[in-house]
Amino acid sequence: MPEFPRMTRRRFAVLASLLAAGLAATACSPPGGEQTTSNDADAKVSTELGSEKITLEMYAETGFPLAKALADEFTKQHPNVTFNVREDQFTVIVENAPRVLASDNAPDIIRLPTMADLVKDGLLKNMDPYFEAYGWDRFPASQLVQLRIGEGGVRGEGSLYGMGLGYSVTGVFYHKDQAAKIGMTRPPATVAEFEDLLAKAKAANLQPIMQFNKNTAGINFPHQALQNQYGDPARIADWIFQKPGATFDTPAALKATQTIQKWAQAGYFPKDANAIDYTAMMGEFGKGNGTFMFNGDWESANLDKQLPGKVGFFLFPGETADAKRVAMSAPNTFGVGAKAKHPDAAAFFLNWVHTNDKAREISVNVGGSSPGGPAELSLPPVQDGTVLAETLKASQQLGADNGAVDFTANATGGIFAAAITPEMQKLVAGQQTPEGYVKAVQAEYEKELSR
Repeated sequence: MPEFPRMTRRRFAVLASLLAAGLAATACSPPGGEQTTSNDADAKVSTELGSEKITLEMYAETGFPLAKALADEFTKQHPNVTFNVREDQFTVIVENAPRVLASDNAPDIIRLPTMADLVKDGLLKNMDPYFEAYGWDRFPASQLVQLRIGEGGVRGEGSLYGMGLGYSVTGVFYHKDQAAKIGMTRPPATVAEFEDLLAKAKAANLQPIMQFNKNTAGINFPHQALQNQYGDPARIADWIFQKPGATFDTPAALKATQTIQKWAQAGYFPKDANAIDYTAMMGEFGKGNGTFMFNGDWESANLDKQLPGKVGFFLFPGETADAKRVAMSAPNTFGVGAKAKHPDAAAFFLNWVHTNDKAREISVNVGGSSPGGPAELSLPPVQDGTVLAETLKASQQLGADNGAVDFTANATGGIFAAAITPEMQKLVAGQQTPEGYVKAVQAEYEKELSR
């Protein structure tokens, strides 16, 4: 899922395909080309922008103004640098990226689809030299780990091949008046406290959770929120990053699935959740139907506009009150083309996005998410009492706890559509068991990796 002004309803679908796995680190030749070693991790780079007039080629996503807004501000501050921004739908970028990056007019900065073949074919710049030159080790490690690729194509380790323009975080939105009605005076500190609130909401004839599950499995949001708490999040990351021996068939995943089944049977989700899509969920929550909703910070601006002062947000709690916060979080990923004409200037821009005060302000106000960057940098000021203020605070806490975990939907290119969505729909409809769900997801994972 992507850039965020007022996050559009397809944000979830894009996020689910944002960082599909199967990455390989060995550079090889693109179709018709010679084998390249241009992504030398020891390459000499410069952190000086210079005064030469240049034009940076940017390939971005239609419908999300953050990249263009940042480019415009950069030119205001650095008039010698202009941008030629080309935009396409995300699905078009997925199809076009290899050809565009291999062309003689390759973009300097590109919105990244799946990174697998791009890295394999040597089409993306290895960002390690810039990591060292700019001191990106000051970033929380979890902020960039999803964009690393090691030997054998394992994600989560090795060299850096991308940066984020905004870093999303997911959690729980809630209606303040309904929460007060069921006695919630502060966000729940444990999973057990949250479940107690769900029971109280049901007893008060409120819809405890408004969640979509049509077309794409929105109930995977609460499922992974639980899975993150019931086991070691590192094991989940290993599975998403396709580390050898990693499996979805774990006690944590099973317990999370059993809990989702229990919630469904208790009526905590809408009875027709499988007929509710994302847009309908947002409409129902906006009308007050649903005390809680699992979703991402890309909806902060929307909710502040529609329901000013009436909605809150918190990170899903752990099993114990002192547990560090862990949440699904992913960057809106951009990379530098291996054939970029101005790679140093492109890297300068990506560093500026994270560290310049005005750029960080744009990332928050236009993008709706944390600007990322060094943990010691303060967040741009936002109005107290807004949902945006709460989601930014949550992002800061997540960064401090180093608790960002990629979406399980990103484990392979087809896992979300082929297994997670249909099996989750069966589960909440009473047509699948928790044990069957966990095994079905793992079976699809193994099937895809064997191709």
